[in-house]
Amino acid sequence: MTHNPPRSDLPAQYDPAAVEAALSREWEDAGVFTAQPSRSRGSGGSRNPFVIVMPPPNVTAVLHMGHGLNNSVQDVLARWRRMQGDECLWLPGTDHAGIATQNVIEKQLAAEGRTRFDLGREAFVERTTAFVEATGGTILDQLRAIGASCDWTRTAYTLSPELSLAVREAFVQLHERGLIYRGHRVIHWCPRCLTSLSDEEAEHVDEMGHLYHIRYSTPGSETDGITIATTRPETMLGDVAVAVHPDDDRYQHLIGRTLLLPIANIEIPIIADAEGVDPSFGTGAVKITPAHDLNDFEMGKRHSLPMPVVISPDATMMNGADAGGRVPASLLGADRFEARTRIVSLLREAGQLEKTEPHSHAVRHCYRCDTVVEPRLSDQWFVKMKPLAEPALEAVRSGRIRILPERHEAVYINWLESIRDWNISRQLWWGHRIPVWYCDGCGETTVSRDDVDACPHCGGTTRQDEDVLDTWFSSWLWPFSTLGWPDRDSADLKAFYPTDDLVTAPEILFFWVARMIMGGYAFMGDAPFHTIYLHGTVRDMNHLKMSKSLGNGIDPLDVVALYGADALRYTVISGLGVGADLMLDPNDLARSFGPGRNFATKLWNIGRFLLANVGDDAVDDVESIDVSCFARADRWILGRLNVAISECDAALGPVRPRDGHWTEAELRAGLRLSDYAESARRFVWNDLADWYLESTKVRLATPGADRDVARAVLIHAFDAALRLLQPIVPFITETLWRRLPGGNGTREKWLAKAAWPVQNSVFGAEPEFELVREAINAIRQLRSDYAVTPGDVIAASLVTAGNANAELDRKIFSEEAAFIRRLARCDLSLAETESGEGASPTSGASLLLGSGSQILVPLAGLIDIPKESAKATRELAQLQKQLDSLTARLENPGFTERAPADVVAAERHKAADWMARREKLVLKVKSLCE
Repeated sequence: MTHNPPRSDLPAQYDPAAVEAALSREWEDAGVFTAQPSRSRGSGGSRNPFVIVMPPPNVTAVLHMGHGLNNSVQDVLARWRRMQGDECLWLPGTDHAGIATQNVIEKQLAAEGRTRFDLGREAFVERTTAFVEATGGTILDQLRAIGASCDWTRTAYTLSPELSLAVREAFVQLHERGLIYRGHRVIHWCPRCLTSLSDEEAEHVDEMGHLYHIRYSTPGSETDGITIATTRPETMLGDVAVAVHPDDDRYQHLIGRTLLLPIANIEIPIIADAEGVDPSFGTGAVKITPAHDLNDFEMGKRHSLPMPVVISPDATMMNGADAGGRVPASLLGADRFEARTRIVSLLREAGQLEKTEPHSHAVRHCYRCDTVVEPRLSDQWFVKMKPLAEPALEAVRSGRIRILPERHEAVYINWLESIRDWNISRQLWWGHRIPVWYCDGCGETTVSRDDVDACPHCGGTTRQDEDVLDTWFSSWLWPFSTLGWPDRDSADLKAFYPTDDLVTAPEILFFWVARMIMGGYAFMGDAPFHTIYLHGTVRDMNHLKMSKSLGNGIDPLDVVALYGADALRYTVISGLGVGADLMLDPNDLARSFGPGRNFATKLWNIGRFLLANVGDDAVDDVESIDVSCFARADRWILGRLNVAISECDAALGPVRPRDGHWTEAELRAGLRLSDYAESARRFVWNDLADWYLESTKVRLATPGADRDVARAVLIHAFDAALRLLQPIVPFITETLWRRLPGGNGTREKWLAKAAWPVQNSVFGAEPEFELVREAINAIRQLRSDYAVTPGDVIAASLVTAGNANAELDRKIFSEEAAFIRRLARCDLSLAETESGEGASPTSGASLLLGSGSQILVPLAGLIDIPKESAKATRELAQLQKQLDSLTARLENPGFTERAPADVVAAERHKAADWMARREKLVLKVKSLCE
């Protein structure tokens, strides 16, 4: 790449569409983001590895704002560490998304009037594979459009042959360790997807339902009986007992007797169970339906009770095994909710429904299709989780892994402490087939890494298990399966495992994050990453989570088309507090992404002005210039650059834990991305553009050595600003950076790989230039306060009486008089004497500077003094009236002792603000009336 002449093709307006797509292709074609294992310390190289694995989006997904936020954060971290000299690998990929992808194809078939069973398994898988191959890379191309600096050569896919090999290896290893088993247990079942779900996939939703109080009578007695309260009357036909607490005096005489199950008219026993019954809750008695409730299932096992199934896989009423005709013919085939209505009606007619009352409770829904989940007894494969959870718990407790924001640590720990076994089998056709084979001849079961064509025990015909594995079973291997595991000699695995930061959303902390940690320890013997950054959620202005179903989403590509990828990225990063939600208005993209668009425009204008004024000649390196040659503005901007670098480093870091464990302070530090964005913005916009660039205009127009110094400092500062900003706004910074005049040394070909700025210890705070800035700001504020016509030049005098640094102040303001005149429209002269004799106006304003000097501004002839005096007097009187009322309120114990603490604090803060404003008005009135 050659650096173009600064002005030859730099248009007046920045056009993202003309830059971004082409630049993205250049980066990828040049291998800018391709990681090399040989350069990593893990493989004997000299660079620290820095690795992020992308949370793989569903293969059928398209980019939404959640993806835009998540991947912008990852990209900032990847670009930052790449510039720090790390061997950075950001590994992209997609997830085959078993349930979600199968749902897509089944909807297509439904539109054709067919089902998957009409096609058969093999044809269905072929059709799904073809669909994924045609559309599965869409979201990855969209991520390229927002500037994702992934190593696209390593794009992974959970259903690829390589990762499928890892899935089989993990299953077989866990089975060999006794951690995978097949069990007959109650699981969460989705009647729509016709598959089991894990605990995490069956999400709780608070709903208003009813609590039905049903009377179970005792045979042979009109008085004895028990009332049971339930929210699911349709399951009562599967009741096999009623349980009471053994110490409950109300029911002790009934233990061992029987009750008559309504509708079914069969006798069921009354049993005692201290573990499963709370005598203080409800009626103190619970019905036991072991095949359709997890807690009932556990009680059923304890008491060796039968477990009849009365609800079919599609959630219709049935008489399953051991049901014994419990479900009457009039209810067979009825949908569960229709059956509920009919059963309630039958109970009411029989006089067995004592009452119905509204009841709010949590109902589980399928996380993919939102269907109400049905607990159901089924044969499934499970992973024993408690042994796997122990090292994952210790990793967070010991500081090996940190979770940001830290409030999520308690949630993580609580979940792992009470974790239950993981149901990993799914009754789907799309996914990793469970590597288990059954022999129809001898009945043996074989778990194998390789396909089994003949039974190893008898040589008979085998058939593979029909189920597939939970999608998350492949995803929990992601940090190492994508690096070549189970091949322990994989160059990538040696160079890049463990990874560093995981960036994701809080809602998959259990689905994925915790399981990856367990998987890392189970298969690699170490945590898969050291930092978990859980960012906030993108919400609309009503605080609702953006979603396609609600119609309140924003398509990131629409934003890119309107304002560019940099505007999108700057908006989400600058608005992202640690763990805070990001608020955007889907009905007003200009309002939402205006900050990003405005910043890009400002940066472009700064670059155009700077490049137009520094010329095309090579510039000197700042480090080669003698310090005595720098003007006070030069020293100031270089000091401000040090501050910006320090603030950005502190906001982004620390990078990795010392000795494998974070210190207490480091556990909470870093990844304050909005602070990083603000520090970088403030330097380039406020310090560089508003002050230093203005200070150099005359110097740049005047040939000579001083011009060369100004050019060198200006290019150095802008170069550093572009480096600081590159992780956030990579396209515009790369475009401007390649047009900077070359220095005497060598320059990296790409800004994306250029070195991150480092502080220069020679330069610190520059109080002399700060004093000039203070004076200019004070004069500008005075002009605003008195509504001085913008074009009018005002006259003022510097008085240094009582200032120990009087001589220095007079020297500074004498040398900077022209600069002050340009920026403040003020002719600042030195008073004839240090006391200010001959300069004090009859009516004027006094501006006290931090050094002790004053600037006296005569107001006569500049403003209408009587008018302004009257106005200020009225404002003071009104403010005093309000302040008196507020003071009286704060002195009233009836308010301060009864009002909420935050309300009282807010009122006291308001009083302090008003008193400060009053003091300013008092001085203003005094100056106008003298």
